[in-house]
Amino acid sequence: MDHSELIILKQHLIDPEICIRCNTCEATCPVGAITHDSRNYVVDAAKCNHCMDCIPPCPTGSIDNWRQVARVKAYTVAEQLTWDELPPELTPGQLSADTGAQPVDVAPPVDAPLASATREEAFRSADYGATVPPWSAAHAFTNLYGPKAPEKFVTATVTGNLRVTEVGREYDTHHIVLDFGHTPFPVLEGQSIAVLPPGVDANGRAHHPRQYSIASPRNGERPGYNNVSLTIKRVLQDHQGNAVRGVASNYMCDLLVGDKVQVIGPFGASFLMPNHPKSHIVMICTGTGSAPMRAMTEWRRRLRASGKFEGGKLMLFFGARTREELPYFGPLQTLPRDFIDINLAFSRTPGQPKRYVQDLLRERAADLAPLLADPNACFYVCGLKSMEEGVVLALRDIAVQAGLNWEAIGAALKRDGRLHLETY
Repeated sequence: MDHSELIILKQHLIDPEICIRCNTCEATCPVGAITHDSRNYVVDAAKCNHCMDCIPPCPTGSIDNWRQVARVKAYTVAEQLTWDELPPELTPGQLSADTGAQPVDVAPPVDAPLASATREEAFRSADYGATVPPWSAAHAFTNLYGPKAPEKFVTATVTGNLRVTEVGREYDTHHIVLDFGHTPFPVLEGQSIAVLPPGVDANGRAHHPRQYSIASPRNGERPGYNNVSLTIKRVLQDHQGNAVRGVASNYMCDLLVGDKVQVIGPFGASFLMPNHPKSHIVMICTGTGSAPMRAMTEWRRRLRASGKFEGGKLMLFFGARTREELPYFGPLQTLPRDFIDINLAFSRTPGQPKRYVQDLLRERAADLAPLLADPNACFYVCGLKSMEEGVVLALRDIAVQAGLNWEAIGAALKRDGRLHLETY
């Protein structure tokens, strides 16, 4: 090893101008090197082992940034948390003055094994989440609008705002439709956008963009229109019963038809549905994690109605605390049972035992085991982070109990773009 490699570090940094604070990187990092506060997501140089696991899942590419620095002068977590933009590259002269060595190429490895020696031996659901789309997915356009795109944002018009949960004490959920007019904004099921809330935060800085999954299919909430829908929940009370109002969710849920909204994106190039006729889709979600599942279901429904899609199972495992808090409960009841296999779990129904989506998966093990082994079947998990590990563990147990080799199945789910995890 060149001596300079011991004193020069190619430091991994996150661009605060592009980052949409989706938490994907922190949830993926196997060594806990990524952290955040209310302002920025940052990488701790003392913990980062350059495994690169966080790079593919990032929907914006904000995490794929590097700076050569003297190891003793690596940017600290505290410094990074104050940034509004990345620092400039050091010149060779500056780096030489800091280290007494010439700059060298010390780029991190581009490939990392599924389970590296630095990882904990405990089960990690993220190890099985795919970062590539299914082979038959349509091409996704990403980052058309954003801080470093030619067009910084696009202005959309609100054409609908409908509550999709019954009146609840702690939160309500809205279905919001945004129209882009003649501005190009191509999207696919499974992608997301980010909204720029107006105003500034307590420190006088513009609010960070807030990311929302698209709930409508590729040809629009209204077929043939350049619009998208979002499923947005706003919390009304905290766990102590105190009134709370989220910046972006409250802003979005209060929008009126005709209001204008600034949007960036679209984001996401892996959480995409397969398009070949033999493909099966298993959707597992909670709450507003239903948004991409609604998009996939509606696209399949439209294809079926047009006679352009035959075969392929569609299964939905949907969880909420109560029936009243489950988004789209009414419309779900109208979908033909020969089109979609719906399984609902409620964890807070008075007088009933708590049931979660992973409980439903285990109950349907006989139907899911063949799909785990089927290369044409894809699994999508979206919702609260707390559900992710339980769901993947349930899939593992189903495979093992069916006599399948989970290590082979799990590797195939990741490698072939068949298991997608999008939790928050």
